[in-house]
Amino acid sequence: MSTGVADGEVLFTLRGLAPTLVPSTRRVADRILADPAVAAGLTISELAQACGTSETTVVRLCRQLGVRGYRELRVALAAESGRERALADGRGIGGDIGPADDLASVVHSVTAADQRAIADTARTLDLAALAEAVRMVGTARRVDVVGVGASAVVALDLQQKLHRIGLVAFTWSDMHAALTAAALLGPEDVMIGVSHSGATVDTVEALAEASSRGARTVGLTSVPRSPLAGVVDTVLVTAARETTFRSGATSSRIAALSVVDVLFVAVAQGRFDESVRALDATRRAVAPRRVPGAAQPDELRSRP
Repeated sequence: MSTGVADGEVLFTLRGLAPTLVPSTRRVADRILADPAVAAGLTISELAQACGTSETTVVRLCRQLGVRGYRELRVALAAESGRERALADGRGIGGDIGPADDLASVVHSVTAADQRAIADTARTLDLAALAEAVRMVGTARRVDVVGVGASAVVALDLQQKLHRIGLVAFTWSDMHAALTAAALLGPEDVMIGVSHSGATVDTVEALAEASSRGARTVGLTSVPRSPLAGVVDTVLVTAARETTFRSGATSSRIAALSVVDVLFVAVAQGRFDESVRALDATRRAVAPRRVPGAAQPDELRSRP
């Protein structure tokens, strides 16, 4: 039985949609995300009652998810939760870590959550949006990347990667600096905003300013209907999962770094010869900074 969203994407879509929902609908979304298998076994009346809301609210959530009704939502939830249990070998991917869990269990739970965040992102990433972002970056006069807090790590990683292949790239985590940079951009430039929630005021305002100056803009976020998504030309959406000790921003940051890697490689591929020359030059430039006699990376040792 088909739904309005692609197979295996109901939970992914719900995670991205949840932060933008009104309180009554958000309670339903949170209840489903807390235990999709249990939610799949509830009637619409039982789910509505458990969430302190009405059946109409549950139906409204179904529409927003793109499924045709609650029956189809239950089928999708049962199928997806079953797949997740199988992939996690019965432990539950990214499940909460209990006080009695041993270190091996912590390793398994954390790495499984990280792997699934990347896998979910790869499976659901909009390739058309990615191709547009690659085109924008590859043809830009300069690229400015904005991110604050945890997102600044992702922004810096992208800036360093682009800089290493010879592109003019800057990163900004200070609001005044970001706005100043945005005000000087034009149609030949690109600004990329990184925000897990898509609601960070600093990032949204910087991208809005860049857009007002005619610059092309890209948003990297876990929330496809976020304020950031509303002000950019192209949106790249990542997957995120929350646990007790690791907020959605943590898993999303790992997924975002994987998207940054893909974007970087695709841009480098499009300017292959220039990228190879630039990477070779930068490797050689930093090689003397290594401790004498220390082992060198394979790619350096294999070059003349």
